[in-house]
Formats: sequence, structure tokens, C-alpha cells
Amino acid sequence: MPIYHKLGNIPPKRHTIFKKDNGELHYEQLFGTIGFDGMSSLMYHLHRPTMVKEVSEPVDVMPEIAVQHNMKSRKLIGFDIAPVDDFLESRTTIMLNNDVHVGLAAPRKSLRDYFYKNADADEMLFIHKGTGTLRTIFGNIKFEYGDYLIIPRGVIYQIDFDTEDNRILYAESFHPIYTPKRYRNWFGQLLEHSPFCERDLKLPENLETFDEKGEFLMKVKKQGHMHELVYVSHPFDVVGWDGYNFPYGFSIHNFEPITGRVHQPPPVHQTFETSAFVVCSFCPRLYDYHPKAIPAPYNHSNIDSDEMLYYVDGDFMSRNNIGPGYISLHPAGIPHGPHPGAYERSIGETVTEELAVMIDTFKPMMLTKAAMEIDDGSYYQSWLEGK
Repeated sequence: MPIYHKLGNIPPKRHTIFKKDNGELHYEQLFGTIGFDGMSSLMYHLHRPTMVKEVSEPVDVMPEIAVQHNMKSRKLIGFDIAPVDDFLESRTTIMLNNDVHVGLAAPRKSLRDYFYKNADADEMLFIHKGTGTLRTIFGNIKFEYGDYLIIPRGVIYQIDFDTEDNRILYAESFHPIYTPKRYRNWFGQLLEHSPFCERDLKLPENLETFDEKGEFLMKVKKQGHMHELVYVSHPFDVVGWDGYNFPYGFSIHNFEPITGRVHQPPPVHQTFETSAFVVCSFCPRLYDYHPKAIPAPYNHSNIDSDEMLYYVDGDFMSRNNIGPGYISLHPAGIPHGPHPGAYERSIGETVTEELAVMIDTFKPMMLTKAAMEIDDGSYYQSWLEGK
């Protein structure tokens, strides 16, 4: 994300002597991307960030694929994913391809017994239920209902929940997650016509610095396996940092929808992008205001992408029998559109209160065994008259 931020104490010049009060040196770490060519941050540690005491044998955590070649529109009942105490164990992948894994989580307990790092993927956590604090090596971010948390790969974090009733939609992206380039100028600044701007972002604050030695368990996900490493110093020992590569939050409630006289296509709702998929936010907004407008979307063919919609709240105007936590998947290769009656009943309406997150992938999604357990089984027939 091309925005500069800093926390804590840093020296006036990069790669120069920076001493602690006792005269010992701080340890500088470049947290960079794309082989020193992408966005980066410089961190200053109390201890070497390289001191590993033990490395366990990796455990395969790749999800079990049930449907590799999907041509059915699907409806998944997301809240049927059972709550689990542990944060990582609660994460249940429901669909995936080589670019992204999409899943649901219902963790009951805070992640405090160990630290976590995804070494392969940028993570997007969408908070459907719950409040708390994302605690990271870069500082803390408080979150609540409707927040997106963007966590670049390699960020060490823990997460605190205020209650046991938490619901999260997540995406693990093997491509960097950026704000849409259509909304940025050549310097990286979000433009005037962007549906959100930099002041809407939740940046890290309250940098926690621990000067502790001992044994600290870190779980690292890499190549579909979970590794356990024991470090001899506390991972959150950063006294200061600055740069452009760090986690941040953004509330879906701060997305300002773009409307028009006639129906606007999904790209106006785009919130994040990668080279392999986009994320869109469908938010409460005024309907189209041409005197003959049909606010419901027209039928359209999924030629180039699979479309996944996660329904958060409100009455989604183009769908029948949809509730919070439901997921629809409309695969590439067949058209989809408003359900019977939705097209007609939208005429004359002036506003919608829908809230949903859409992930459109440019490669087909495979469905996991866990997805099949929450599939309603008949959604693909729901466009038939009388169904």
C-alpha cells in the first residue's frame, strides 16, 4: 500500500549506527517485497530477529478438495461452520485455486499462546462478527464489525477477541493485495473520485516492545504446511520502524458507493485488487435514478471469472432466500442474474441497504470437502420459475 507510516524510535539515517541506552546496537531488519524492488519497511529490533532454537517437522494443512471441476452455482450456509477455540484451527478453507484460498473462521479464543506468520500469502480478514485488536510486530490495530484487515505476507501477529462470538471471512492471496490502480495516481495517492481515501485507513498504533528472552513459539505457514519454530527472544521487540509495507484496516462502512442514472457494473464497487482476483464491497446506496431505470443487475455471463459473494447484512436486492453469512458462487462458463421476481420488484425502489463482499477470481475455484458440508445442494436450480 503506497502510504508512508512510522512508529516508535528510528535513527535519522537508514543503515547507520543506532544504539540502545546501554550502548549496544539495535538490529535493523528490512521487511521488503519483490526482491528489494517493491514496498518495504525498516524495523529496529532489541535482539537479532534470526535466533531460532528449534524447528519442528512440518504438518500438511492443505485443504481436501471435493470438487475440482465445478459448473454448478452454489449456495453455502457460512454460519454452519462450527466455532473452534483456536484461531488457526478455526480457519476452514471452502474454495481455492493456485492464486487464493478463501475460507471462514469462527474462533472463540484469542491467539495468545503462540505467534503466527503466513510466509506465502497476504491475508485479508473481513470481520463479520466480533471486536478486538490485531497485535502485530508493527503495532496494534483495533477492529470491529465490517472491518477489512490487510496483513502482508511475513507479518508476525497475534489477535485478541473481546468475546467468543466471532465470524471472519478470510482470503489468503499468493499475490500482493493492493488498492485498485484505477483509483490511484502515478504517485500512488488515492484520487478524488476514489470511493475511499487514505484518511479512512486504520494504521498500526501503540507499538508494543518486549525485551524478553526465553522460548517463544511461532507457527509459520509455508507451501501448504505449518511449521513450528521456537525463538529465544520475544518477536515483538521492535522499538521503531518506518516505511510502506505494514498491515492496515479499512471499514466497509467507510466505502462511499459510486452511483449513476442507470445500473453501474461491479467494478465501481472494487475495494482491493491483485493480479489474480478483485475484492468488491456492496454497500447501502441510492439506486439508479433514470426515470426508467431497472435497479436490479442485468443477467451477465461469467466468461472470465468465478464470482463469489459473501452476504453480510441487509436485504440483497437481486437474490431470494439469502441471509447473513451465506455465500453464493457463480462459476465461469454460465450466465447468472437476478432471481425470479427480483428484476421486477426493483423497479421504482430508491435505496438498498445491502452489505456484501465479493471476490472475483480470474481462474476457476475448486471446492473443498468442508464447502460441500455447508452446500444447500439446489441453488443452481433457483432461477427456475416457481422454485
